[in-house]
Amino acid sequence: MIVGVLALQGDFEAHARVLTELGAEVREVRVPADLEGLDGLVMPGGESTTMTLGIEREGLGDPLRAFAATGAPIFGTCAGLIMLDREHLGIMDITARRNAFGRQVRSFEADLDFPDIDGPPVRAVFIRAPWIDDAGPEVEILAEVDGHPVAARQGSLFVISFHPELGDDTRLHARFLEDVRAR
Repeated sequence: MIVGVLALQGDFEAHARVLTELGAEVREVRVPADLEGLDGLVMPGGESTTMTLGIEREGLGDPLRAFAATGAPIFGTCAGLIMLDREHLGIMDITARRNAFGRQVRSFEADLDFPDIDGPPVRAVFIRAPWIDDAGPEVEILAEVDGHPVAARQGSLFVISFHPELGDDTRLHARFLEDVRAR
């Protein structure tokens, strides 16, 4: 099982560490050729404008869309959620609102229940986090904060607006790897 982590900007190394601890072979993705042979992909948090520029610079837009079209699981966190939306890569039928909860000073943590995650609630770390402003009919909302969707699934796409790589709870990464194995 080879899982890619988009490594243009953001805390991609923390995602790679968690995935490796969970038994995945991890490849950093910086150019289109890095997508070849992957079984899944993580699009990490970071700064969406910088990520957009990096994707354009490296010619990754169409290859990322083609990778998604294969049905391979993709896990987008924070800015990764934004990158997958209709207005950016157009891979997922959602529209994200950037910095929806406020600027860095408004960062917070919350406990979230997920329908397919056993055990106690997931402790979610929100840093300049987006929320999902609009979701198409095929999108399943998995969790909300104050009535705003912060986690969703559409087919093999799984997005959250927070940073699971910053805590000790690996259940969301493990859940993503279950999708990768199942495929």
